[in-house]
Amino acid sequence: MNGSALSYKDQVERAASYIKGICAHIPDTAIQLGTGLGELAGRMEVELEIAYEDIPCFPQSTVESHHGALLIGRLGGRRTLILSGRFHFYEGYSTREITLPIRVLQLLGTTNLIITNAAGGLNPLFMPGTIMVIRDHLNFLGENPLRGPNIDHWGPRFPDFSEPYGPDLIKTALDSADHCSIDKVVTGTYVCIPGPSLETPAETRWLRQCGADAVGMSSVPEIIVAHHGSMRVLGLSLISNVNDPDNFQPILLEEIIAEGQRASARLEKLIVEFIKRLHQGG
Repeated sequence: MNGSALSYKDQVERAASYIKGICAHIPDTAIQLGTGLGELAGRMEVELEIAYEDIPCFPQSTVESHHGALLIGRLGGRRTLILSGRFHFYEGYSTREITLPIRVLQLLGTTNLIITNAAGGLNPLFMPGTIMVIRDHLNFLGENPLRGPNIDHWGPRFPDFSEPYGPDLIKTALDSADHCSIDKVVTGTYVCIPGPSLETPAETRWLRQCGADAVGMSSVPEIIVAHHGSMRVLGLSLISNVNDPDNFQPILLEEIIAEGQRASARLEKLIVEFIKRLHQGG
């Protein structure tokens, strides 16, 4: 049966059943990789790789820098699941389609989710290569993945978002960075915009005034769904560039990807230490 002929609930359940049939023991911690951060997947001791195109009802990534595979293996000695590649609003997907993999993880029993992305710096104190631990977000997509009928056993109709990012996870991430002597690690607010056009100087100035420290085109829909599904979420933004709206410089995708690759070793160390502490209850 064509996936489009199924209800959203049936699509999620069918995808989850397929993955469960291949791997009975799903790790409780998952990582979703953002633009330019795919090298982390290359450092995993992979036990299983499933191409997105082989998973029933899964969306397909159209962005060249996103691999498009679900990986299960060991990262820093800990069994972990990696979503290597994500989907974006600007690709034409709805926020429900974007977040289908997160719903699948929920049904598979994932309880901890690490979301990574490459973002543009809005805070003038940031520098390229800064790792921002997300402590709050702004959803400027104009669409919410929870819109429409609510499936009560997935989560409440009106979920509380007073703490979308657990203070304990933020502290664990900062402690992990300190333990590993990783510099340029800060906390801040992330804003998600539709894209794919990058921000104008006026938009950059306005987003700063709204209280955002970094801007990107992803992550917030997935974070909303994960929180709705009672997952604990850690958000990490790698700041690829910082623009002064009064002295604006061109933003190139190639530079964003390159900055992600340059900083990937630092981000990997932080994530590995974070997962280690997570499993120790730290």
